[in-house]
Amino acid sequence: MSQTTGIILATGAITVANQSVFHDKPVNWRIPIATGLAALAFSGAERVWPKGAVLLAWTGMIAVLMTRTDPGTPSPTESALSWWDKGGK
Repeated sequence: MSQTTGIILATGAITVANQSVFHDKPVNWRIPIATGLAALAFSGAERVWPKGAVLLAWTGMIAVLMTRTDPGTPSPTESALSWWDKGGK
């Protein structure tokens, strides 16, 4: 397994969990499919430029954590802060 595979799969899992589990929206099946394709693409890119591919994978994860992928759904960071402000309830 390449160095970027875990990062990319975690990014997809965070996105699906934020939308489906925490905000009760139906699973958007495009996300798991795109995550699998991205993992394959990053695995190939890692053979050409290993450091750049890993850096880009981490940048993608940070972007998913900080920004809204769907305008009507808060980002994972916003969801965590909302949960924290409610006292973990």
